[in-house]
Parts: sequence; structure tokens; C-alpha cells
Amino acid sequence: MKVDNSLPLEYSTEENNLKILGFWIFIGAEIMLFATLFTAYFTLENRTGNGPTGAEIFEITPVLIETILLLTSSFTIGLAIHAMRLNRKKAMMGFFTITLILGTAFLGVEIYEFTHYVHVGAGLQTSAFTAALLTTLGTHGLHVTLGLFWGLFILLQIKKRGLTPETANKSFIFSLYWHFLDIIWIFIFSFIYLKGMM
Repeated sequence: MKVDNSLPLEYSTEENNLKILGFWIFIGAEIMLFATLFTAYFTLENRTGNGPTGAEIFEITPVLIETILLLTSSFTIGLAIHAMRLNRKKAMMGFFTITLILGTAFLGVEIYEFTHYVHVGAGLQTSAFTAALLTTLGTHGLHVTLGLFWGLFILLQIKKRGLTPETANKSFIFSLYWHFLDIIWIFIFSFIYLKGMM
């Protein structure tokens, strides 16, 4: 494996470049998945039947906490990649760990939020609106959950093997995934929650 030391570690081999390109293609497919979910949601958001509306079930406090946690985690994963490029393994692992802790806290608030929805009668079978809402939020939450496990495995590999072209590539690709989830959350926050509260 030929390593080009003039490039950042995550781009330093041809295989790494191909993996990053492949991941961008994967992100394209993920964009289509979430675009489909958003389209279904916007089509069904007024079909509440006898169930509650968004204005009746959305609470601003948990949503703001989720947003702050996720956006902060996007900042810390950026700091982790910056530390990685400076070859500061300990700082990189620290910021990476903080990112995973923030992601876990986000999931905790989301689980509380789902419990609240079910408690007030907004389940999957309540109406087309609640089904589309819970499916969209649940899909994002599932992606965050998978990301947490993925990030943990990468962290363990870095601890064991150090910062190599392979672990740097995995970390960088993970950061792209995490930033993508944050962007999706901004759309959820803006076009589902804020719009639904009006």
C-alpha cells in the first residue's frame, strides 16, 4: 500500500480515496431515503384524523435540547478530525468520545420524546400524520444509534492500532456521516417541529 505523506492521513492512499468516494455515493442514497420520508411527511402532515396535531404534541424544550446536543456533537467531531490531522491521538480520542456521549444524550431525549408522544395518544396507528412523524424521527434516531456503535468500534481500533491511514480514513468517513445526520436534524427541526408548532 503506497502512502502519500503530502496528503492528510485519511486521503494518503488510493484505497482511502476510493472509500471516501464510495461513502459520498452512499450519502447520496441516504439523501434519497430522507427525501422520501420528508415527502411522505409533508403529504400526510394534515391528515390527523381523530389524533393530535403537531401543535398539540410538540414541546419546544426537548427539541431545543436535542438540537443543541446534536449541533455540539458536530462541532466536537470536527475538533476530533482536526486533532487527528495534527497527529494528536489523545485529543482526537477525547473529542471523539465527547461526540459519542452527546449522541447518546440526544438519543436519551429522543426516547423521552417518543414516550411522551405515545402517552398523549400519538402512536404509529393513531393517524397518517403520527405514522409519518414517528417513521421519520425513528429513522433518524436509528441512524444515530448505528452511528454510536460504529463510532465506538472506530474508537477502540484507534486505541489499539493508533492513527494509521486506515483508522484515519474510518474516522473521517464517520465524521462525514455524523455531519450528514446533523444536517438532516436541521431539516427536521426547521420543517417538522418549528413548522408544526405554528
